[in-house]
Amino acid sequence: MLQKYGYVRVGACVPEVKVGNVSFHGEEMIRQIKKASKAGIQILTFPELSLTGYTCNDLFHQEILLKKCEEELGIILKETKELPIVVMIGMPLSLDNQLFNVAVIFQKGHLLGVVPKTYIPNYSEFYEKRWFASSLNAISDHVFLLGEEVPFGTNLLFREEKKKEICFGVELCEDLWSIQPPSNEHALNGAFLLFNLSASNEIIGKYEYRKDLVRMQSAKTISAYIYASAGVGESSTDVVFSGHAIIAENGSILKENERFQTSSNTIAMDIDIERLRNSRYKDSSYMGVKPTVEYRYISFSLEDCNTKLLRHYPMYPFVPKEEVERNARCSEIFNIQSSGLVKRLKHTGIQKTVIGISGGLDSTLAFLIIIEAYKKLGINPKNIIAVTMPGFGTTDRTYQNAVKLVQEFGATLKEISIRESCLLHFQDIGQAKDTFDITYENAQARERTQILMDIANKEGGLVIGTGDLSELALGWCTYNGDHMSMYAVNTSIPKTLVRYLVKWIADTHENTKETIYDILDTPISPELLPPTKDGKIAQKTESSVGPYILHDFFLYHFLRNGFSPRKIYFLAKTTFDGMYEEKEIEKWLRFFIQRFFTQQFKRSCMPDGPKVGTVSLSPRGDLRMPSDADNSIWLQDLENLEKNA
Repeated sequence: MLQKYGYVRVGACVPEVKVGNVSFHGEEMIRQIKKASKAGIQILTFPELSLTGYTCNDLFHQEILLKKCEEELGIILKETKELPIVVMIGMPLSLDNQLFNVAVIFQKGHLLGVVPKTYIPNYSEFYEKRWFASSLNAISDHVFLLGEEVPFGTNLLFREEKKKEICFGVELCEDLWSIQPPSNEHALNGAFLLFNLSASNEIIGKYEYRKDLVRMQSAKTISAYIYASAGVGESSTDVVFSGHAIIAENGSILKENERFQTSSNTIAMDIDIERLRNSRYKDSSYMGVKPTVEYRYISFSLEDCNTKLLRHYPMYPFVPKEEVERNARCSEIFNIQSSGLVKRLKHTGIQKTVIGISGGLDSTLAFLIIIEAYKKLGINPKNIIAVTMPGFGTTDRTYQNAVKLVQEFGATLKEISIRESCLLHFQDIGQAKDTFDITYENAQARERTQILMDIANKEGGLVIGTGDLSELALGWCTYNGDHMSMYAVNTSIPKTLVRYLVKWIADTHENTKETIYDILDTPISPELLPPTKDGKIAQKTESSVGPYILHDFFLYHFLRNGFSPRKIYFLAKTTFDGMYEEKEIEKWLRFFIQRFFTQQFKRSCMPDGPKVGTVSLSPRGDLRMPSDADNSIWLQDLENLEKNA
């Protein structure tokens, strides 16, 4: 099932080590391979020279050790020939009058290939050139091993026979640390999975450096990088090993083990090949460097993994989970938004801004961005003309909060009721004042925008828009109403992030806390319909359009990762299990797709606004989408979900 959605399960095993005890290592590997296969791992790597131990030193020149390795390899193949798992182990191998440090790749009792190490370290505590030759010194491109003629070389890529995108390459330890890692060429030639059999000792600072190296290589190659290093049992004379295992994907560490374990341990993760492929499609410079290596492709076949998805996708993909990171992100976004506005004000030479203040989150955030921009420019906040425009649905709570917010920051407050002008307009167009339809709502939104635009003309100012990314994605904005402004500071901020930004600003300012905290507790609403009898908000946006937590999840994976609706549904079911019923998720996902396609015309003429994150809907930047695109195939993808689950 996981393969159906573009996943492959990989693992990195750090086995218990008894240096030189090949039989012990072979038996332990067999145990760990069987255990990994039972856990659904499809491709597994062990560390460098894991069959002998990395620190055998001059024992590598002992013929008995080399013969024992080949003998034990045969036993491993025999004992695992019924298993579908692809495995790679490290061992010494003699060929062309030389000794090579190699990775041996096999499946179902059959040898797939042998990859030698290229960069042989010979500095500080490393002196591998005493025993091993570089792949650059190899003459042969095949090796006879256990009676088989096996492909040998660094130009080997292993590719699933049906799903060609499940393709992996292998490098060994120092290869990654070099200026030109072989994995660069592997990735350029189609490898989405990069495995590293390593033996990296521990010294102060090396742990962080190593992790960053793996993470950045996965980012640079837009790949998954699976790293397994020699364990504690190697440590004897002058160096200590920790058995570090890491699984990274496109710049993120998905899993790592606890180092310094004395017993065998394995980490596993489901790699999203589809996400990696889509990321490469989008990166037009990825294939800007032409491959220089002629590769040989070796086929293998995987059985699908039918267990539960291992990886977890955050409910809030736009919001960092950890508070420290979240606060840093909020600070960065706040600076980007306010700096964008600073540039627009300096370029136009305009010092006055006009903003509609509703007492809601979006207008509060936009107002605070203007305040910050004015601080940077040294402009008196009196030049901010904040207009509250009570309508038929305005409640006392939001009205009072809007007034307090403006007054506490020393901006200029204007109050203009839209009730009488809207009633006159209703009379002009023949709209019944007690018919609470879309005309009733949109007329109020357009009246407010007209007021703001006219004040801006009168005062010589810029109208600052308040609409956010989530509203634009759904088209939940009145065309030529709140949809329009002269500069829109929130256009890259999803609804789920707006709340955290506003809270961060409140937490970092000494005053206004009470007012902003109350705004944070106010239900999301455009307040275009009359309130309840007790004066509370009757029109709650999420009752009409669905939970923004779902829509932001859909938006992120639809645009950022290019996932199909069926895959998004699958991920949402897993992520929101116990929070939303499957039928509800399907309902709002269909709603999202329908709205996203049919409302593109609003985004095609949206005003300028600063890009903040990787998902943007600007027609001048990230989203070049026709306004009349048909959404049929996307909706059809959600048909018969239960049948095809």
